[in-house]
Amino acid sequence: MKEINIARAIISKRKEKGITQEELANYIGVSSASVSKWETSQSYPDILLLPQLAAYFNISIDELMGYEPQMTKKDIAKLYSKLYEDLSDKPFDEVIEQCRETIKKYFSCFPLLLQMGELLINSSALVEDSEKSSSLITEAKELFVRVKRESGDAELIRSALYMEATCEISLINPNEAIELLEKSVVPILPQEVLLASAYRMTGRNEEAETVLQVGIYQSIMSAINMLSTYAILGLDNVEKFNEIVNRTLSIIESFNIKKLQPTSIVSFYVAAATVYLQNQNTEEALDLLEQYAELVTGDISWRLNGDGFFNSIDNWLSENDTASQITPHEIIRQSLVDSVVNNPALSILKDNPRFQSIVKRLESI
Repeated sequence: MKEINIARAIISKRKEKGITQEELANYIGVSSASVSKWETSQSYPDILLLPQLAAYFNISIDELMGYEPQMTKKDIAKLYSKLYEDLSDKPFDEVIEQCRETIKKYFSCFPLLLQMGELLINSSALVEDSEKSSSLITEAKELFVRVKRESGDAELIRSALYMEATCEISLINPNEAIELLEKSVVPILPQEVLLASAYRMTGRNEEAETVLQVGIYQSIMSAINMLSTYAILGLDNVEKFNEIVNRTLSIIESFNIKKLQPTSIVSFYVAAATVYLQNQNTEEALDLLEQYAELVTGDISWRLNGDGFFNSIDNWLSENDTASQITPHEIIRQSLVDSVVNNPALSILKDNPRFQSIVKRLESI
């Protein structure tokens, strides 16, 4: 946000009108010396004069003061990236305080509040103190509640509702999450199909293709997430569990998820491998752990990506991917390694040569 700079606005607007300091002073009812001091930032207009000045120049008081209460999506993404990167090489509390100061300055910029809340949630995973972690999540939840109650934007409200429920789950408040989400689960309306049809009818075929690709992309990522959760429900039914895993792997392969969004599937491999091991399917478990190691030790990207199939969504990705160009924090990298290397559920494999090879590969990160 730009700092308040009345001087710059008065100089600019006075010159646009082609008037002298004395003429402006006469209109406002002050001395020309006062106007001169305003323009050199030696003093500021009395607060009661601000409406009169703004009206004279035909601008808002915010414009007169150089105050910008909103940020663009691009600026929000850059800020998110910078703050996240700062967590790697600056004192944690200093970065969090900077985040809070930004929130204060832009308290009515609801897209920013949504992203700052997400940043606080991600930051909570970087602290070992469980009380401090919970405090950050609670702080994020308060931001989501504000967005939900005051933004008036349907899309932001849906996102805030989801993130608020995420906070409740993280804080071990399942009943609160149920209360938030239970009534919001409705059949998915094919908005992308309708919009694409409208684009086609007006000859805008490229826009039709883009909106369909965006819809398919989002639906696939959502399906992967739901299938991963659904697999947990199949723990007591080996046949069902196998089917869920195989279908999930088929989607991952068919739609190149390892390239599109690898971080969305890393936890799936470990969770599924653990269940296979519980059912004494050691080879299947190791197959999944090898795929996990391949992902984690490769050039894993936190950002959303397109490919040859999703070749028309670059602009949408750049506008909606706040994690663009963010490098995983060292603590997160280590947690990816520990998910296998120090996972008690996998300790039974410690003498297995294939598992030892996987561990060695992971520890080389």
